Amino acid sequence: MDTAGNFPARFKAAFRRGSFLRAVIQWCFLFWCLFAGIRFGLFVTGFEGGGVPSVPRPPSVEGFLPIGALISLRHWLSSGVIHTFHPAALVLLVTFLAMSLLGKKSFCSFICPVGTLSERLWRAGKKALGRNWSLWTWLDVPLRAAKYLLLYFFINIAFVQMPAKALGGFLSSPYWAVADVKMLYFFTRMSSLTLAVLIILAILSLPIKNFWCRYLCPYGALVGVLSLASPWKIRRREDACTQCGTCRLKCPFDLPVDRKTVVRSVECTGCLTCVTNCPADGALAMALPLTKHPLPAWVYPLFVLTIFSFGVGWGMASGHWQTSLTLQDYKVLIPMAPGIGH
Repeated sequence: MDTAGNFPARFKAAFRRGSFLRAVIQWCFLFWCLFAGIRFGLFVTGFEGGGVPSVPRPPSVEGFLPIGALISLRHWLSSGVIHTFHPAALVLLVTFLAMSLLGKKSFCSFICPVGTLSERLWRAGKKALGRNWSLWTWLDVPLRAAKYLLLYFFINIAFVQMPAKALGGFLSSPYWAVADVKMLYFFTRMSSLTLAVLIILAILSLPIKNFWCRYLCPYGALVGVLSLASPWKIRRREDACTQCGTCRLKCPFDLPVDRKTVVRSVECTGCLTCVTNCPADGALAMALPLTKHPLPAWVYPLFVLTIFSFGVGWGMASGHWQTSLTLQDYKVLIPMAPGIGH
């Protein structure tokens, strides 16, 4: 009865501190990704059956092509030309990078479907197991370095090892043309090894908060580094703080929020969990520098959505959203996709 009786108060607190808005945004983007994936599956299936698809291809599926998007980014920076096969991949990558530079690591905590699912897994694990566990520091620290090694590997390929003359050749190749189809097959024609790895990652994500994001995600490593430049930070008012340590205990990445005036860590995703759970009114806030009073909680989520909307809107308005590949191109390429390699 107490829990039910406290629900209105807890709901108001969650809304006031921004966590409710964040949850709404997370679920909306997750369902958007699922919807786009289903439509793309129908698009590809239409060609596989020798006919014409009944639905148009959703460009947003290109958000799942980050490595090719890195190569496309280098090509754009070096030539000033956005390649037309998968332009939405580049638009989304640049948008997510801008979100990190301006709005903290908000891609991870608001947009990324993997982050949303990972968060639900460790929360489910906490309910089922009674708690979550943290790895020993001597193991946690080197494991966190793994995602930066993976990031270095991909950056090295896209920006160092690949000759400038080869960029256009890769982006015009049949392999890049069907990269979206191959990504679909990764999920729909999953090997037993891939399935086993995903199951292991899901199991590890139950007792350990954000296992994939914390240790293995190179995308998260990239946006985390860029987020250091963001003016938005979790800021603590020492005069209002009671030193209860709740923020540190609730932080999904075990950051010492209670000992920082400003949280500058590359691991901070701006998820607002510490702010939501802080029992001292006004002690914690996602705020801009030199602000005497915290802005309303809805300002930060709205800011994040604005950057995302502006980036995607620019891509659509400038003609860099829809692929130049025609239905006839896909009719030829899709049956060949399983056999097309680098």
